[in-house]
Amino acid sequence: MNLDVMIELNNKTAATLKINEIFHSLQGESRSSGYPTVFIRLTGCPLRCHYCDTAYAFHDGKLMTVATILDDVRPYQARYVTVTGGEPLAQKGCHTLLAGLCDAGYEVSLETSGALDISRVDPRVIKVMDIKTPGSGEADKNLYQNIAHLDRKDQVKFVLCDEHDYQWATQILNKYELASVCEILFSPGYEQLEAGKLADWILSDRLPVRMQIQLHKYLWGDVPGK
Repeated sequence: MNLDVMIELNNKTAATLKINEIFHSLQGESRSSGYPTVFIRLTGCPLRCHYCDTAYAFHDGKLMTVATILDDVRPYQARYVTVTGGEPLAQKGCHTLLAGLCDAGYEVSLETSGALDISRVDPRVIKVMDIKTPGSGEADKNLYQNIAHLDRKDQVKFVLCDEHDYQWATQILNKYELASVCEILFSPGYEQLEAGKLADWILSDRLPVRMQIQLHKYLWGDVPGK
């Protein structure tokens, strides 16, 4: 390894982030739902969605280097790692962490609100990007320019609180031709929208979307660290 590579590697692993928690669970959402996954939850979020279930991550956490984070992830022997929040991209060191996880051989996904620029995310990372609906209270924060930085391995997620959200999401789906960009996920808000109703609407309208439920919520409810 030459000196320049060594310096770059040291700089990456020395980067510091504020981490709320690192835990091992089953992935509850997205394409890898059901797989054992290590979750790295970063502290902080500029949004305040009405249905947020991780408000405890807005402020609490401890400073950790990328090297220490990798040391904490390694014993779980997991193939999949998800970087989540809060909003992970609110911390500038998130890009370094994502690259470090990819370099370590993990299949890495990023859960992001879609309110911050995703153009600099490592191309090896699977981006799972929300588009916030009116029911979230944060629909005006959507950064639609992000759609240009998605590819076929990525996913766009709509969390739907009611039928109005469903109709709104359908309009956005068609306006931006999202189904031709990447996989689209429609998810019923936990204890807000009945999953069976959403399934019926999707089938009736022949939508090119994948319905998902939050598997972890049905297994463990709203238990932090699950």
